[in-house]
Amino acid sequence: MSLEESKIREVVLKHTLRNALSHGGKALESAVISKVLGEYPELRKYAKQVAAVVKEVVNYVNSLSVEEQLRIARERFPEVVEAKKPERTPEAKTLPPLPSVEKYGTVRTRFAPNPDFYIHLGNARPAILSYEYARMYKGTFILRFEDTDPRIKTPLPEAYRAIREDLRWLGLTWDEEYIQSLRMEIYYRVAKELISRGGAYVDLCPREEFRKIKAQRRPCPHRDQDPSKSLELFDRMLSGYFGEGEAVLRVKTDLESPDPSLIDWVAFRIIDTSSTPHPLTGDKYVVWPTYNFAAGVDDKLMGVTHILRGKEHAVNTLKQLYLYKALGWEYPEVVNLGRLKLEGMILSKSLIKSTIRRSAGRVSVDDLRFGTLRSLRRRGILPEVIREIILEVGVKVSDATVSWENIASLNRKRIDLMTPRLMAVVDPVEVAIWEIPETPNLRVLRLSNHPSNESLGVRTVEVGSGNPVRVYLSRDDVEILLKEGSIRLLEFCNIALKSYSRELIEAYFTGVDVEQARRSGLKIVQWVPARDFARVSIVKPEGLKLRVLKAFAESSLLRQREGSIVQFVRVGFIKVEKIESKLRNVKVVFMHD
Repeated sequence: MSLEESKIREVVLKHTLRNALSHGGKALESAVISKVLGEYPELRKYAKQVAAVVKEVVNYVNSLSVEEQLRIARERFPEVVEAKKPERTPEAKTLPPLPSVEKYGTVRTRFAPNPDFYIHLGNARPAILSYEYARMYKGTFILRFEDTDPRIKTPLPEAYRAIREDLRWLGLTWDEEYIQSLRMEIYYRVAKELISRGGAYVDLCPREEFRKIKAQRRPCPHRDQDPSKSLELFDRMLSGYFGEGEAVLRVKTDLESPDPSLIDWVAFRIIDTSSTPHPLTGDKYVVWPTYNFAAGVDDKLMGVTHILRGKEHAVNTLKQLYLYKALGWEYPEVVNLGRLKLEGMILSKSLIKSTIRRSAGRVSVDDLRFGTLRSLRRRGILPEVIREIILEVGVKVSDATVSWENIASLNRKRIDLMTPRLMAVVDPVEVAIWEIPETPNLRVLRLSNHPSNESLGVRTVEVGSGNPVRVYLSRDDVEILLKEGSIRLLEFCNIALKSYSRELIEAYFTGVDVEQARRSGLKIVQWVPARDFARVSIVKPEGLKLRVLKAFAESSLLRQREGSIVQFVRVGFIKVEKIESKLRNVKVVFMHD
């Protein structure tokens, strides 16, 4: 090679670390090869040797923890880490400007998921947009876990880690991280200040009684009590003096508001965490802030300048404005986003959770019918595609629907050139072919793994000696042979029907001339040698159902690694999930055509 081997390894390690850190700690060989050959085009003629080095380095890097990958990157390739710092990207330039940026020294955005479940495509929208705007203005992007509801929206211990992993997979990095359940003393301090200012009061009315009072637009009997009395009652709440439902802290609002939910909304309530402990704080706290109090306070204390969130939160903005006014704070800028729907997949968090719950362990969060990032990742969709889709939708307040065809099209464009092509036959039928000459080039075929990317190399397909030669065709293609009498086997030969019965289909060799096949209008079909093949189960989503297709594929599929992407000719792109080499069984996921 023109470059020293040590230099090549250094370049490969750099690009592998960059790829791994952008994809949740797992680098992809094809992506690394593409980057290395792009940086050093003179190495293209040594693509095989480069690929071998890449495979070795990728296996090593993927065996490390993300923390260890970061340590090595910082020590040896600081530019890899620095490249992830705030920077204006081509994608970010397409976004419209944020409102009133000139008012703030630094733009600070946040993504605030509730760790009661995993991220789906709809959640990814505010995360990606908030991240891109922070980079666009060289600002700060904050990750905040909103987990102050131990009972109704109970946080899942594994969700904190999973959300971080999903964001890293998307290529998002955050500058600051907060967990609300670990900030309880801050909320208590702000609540006492709010009470002292006369902006909130402790209500001891039973819930039904308060509901009647509110409906009549009358003040609660405790509304005008002296702030010192409410402070005393709030301290009693904190001490555990009251039980659930016996006391709440309410923010004073407009009693004449046409929207009843705005009237003196609850800022704190009592939750018996001895029976429903919080996964991080256990039963340490019994008085918990509601979403609007905790989120409103944190946006101020964390210096958030611009909030990007769904338009369904408009009423929450109105609620929080009362809190801000009472404390003398200025409210951040708000950009409302319409709902995002994913055509043909389940995006509703509640429906996904109930489906998993009813399945008794048979369905997981990465089920191919779901719109979770875990599902899209399992299906082989690249994170760059998701970011491109979100940026394409933009910051519209109107609802938007993303079609699977659009996702598949963008994904196909990115992976096609670096994806090897193999032959596979669905619903296989055996065909015996007679009169094939015993010439070596017809008995052992050397086929290109990609018609326009030589760096993916070639593979050997052994047809076998003697006559007849037995191959497998898809049942649909056998029907074509029976109907039209002749077909061409892809990159092999032309055959014509000899005889058929329920037990046996026979054909005979008619030549290898591709032009002859074209002139005769022969259908070109994929095939698999019967002497050497892999049994394949293709898990394919069809609407909201899953179908498992049985197929045979070339045995070279067994030499792929789990997680790799392959294109089955005339079938579609698949992602390898499980390989049982001894049994010659492979389980794959259908991505798209």
